Amino acid sequence: MNRDVIITCAVTGAGDTADKHPNLPITPAQIATSALEAADAGAAIVHLHVRDPETGVGVRDVNLYEEAVSLVRAENSDVIINLTAGMGGDLMIGREDPFAFEEGTDLVNGLERLAHVEAIKPDMCSLDCGTLNFGEGGSVYISTPDMLRDMAKRVRELGVKPELEVFDTGNLWFANTMVDEGLIDSPAWVQLCTGIPYGMPSDPALLAAVVKLMPEGGQFTSFGISSMQIPWVTQSVMLGGHVRVGLEDNLYLDRGVFASNADLVNRAKEIVERMGARLQSPDQARTTLGLTG
Repeated sequence: MNRDVIITCAVTGAGDTADKHPNLPITPAQIATSALEAADAGAAIVHLHVRDPETGVGVRDVNLYEEAVSLVRAENSDVIINLTAGMGGDLMIGREDPFAFEEGTDLVNGLERLAHVEAIKPDMCSLDCGTLNFGEGGSVYISTPDMLRDMAKRVRELGVKPELEVFDTGNLWFANTMVDEGLIDSPAWVQLCTGIPYGMPSDPALLAAVVKLMPEGGQFTSFGISSMQIPWVTQSVMLGGHVRVGLEDNLYLDRGVFASNADLVNRAKEIVERMGARLQSPDQARTTLGLTG
């Protein structure tokens, strides 16, 4: 069991959820406010996407990232900022003609996915460690070994710590490969993502098995989506890991009750503390993660 727990709050994500929650953070100001509330509730890390303020659709707009991050930093210089670098990997393959890419395709190379990371140089950014059939239909998330090696090298040069996003066991195999190749500085920080079709199911026995494949000396955090988000807090901590909650992965606090990010962090904090563990502050988490500055 982990007695000193880092909580990450994934504030908004990029999924098709803008019309599914009455107060989902969409504008940079809303995202920043929600991130600050999550930090006040006990999140040491806030994981940020941005959305088009008019449509609510997830975007890669550097200006929106800069606005959201500057608003957070103006009020809180301690919380660890973790920006997604996963946008730009969406390929919508046509059913009849696989080369007729459909609406929603947004596919760029690995270095282009880092444009906002280059501009902002946050504490951390995510690296999605493999290609995945992302849900139903023709949706495929593309993240090749070549792309990932390019991205890992560049974020290391920038002094940004990668969060290695693992959606399936092969992703963890490749994360370990990058560690072995010296592309990832110790300690590796691995996010085990469960419940996303068609990656790893939210199965406690599977999580226990995958944890045994972690890079030597690495730290892991994990999450379950939707109704498994809160139960997964216990699973992750019991197996020695950290915790992620937030509206990116789950919109509800209880059945039929919409959550805020602060609500979800508070619920996770209560569970962690009732288990006899403590939350790490941002400063403590920086030491755990090997962050400098």
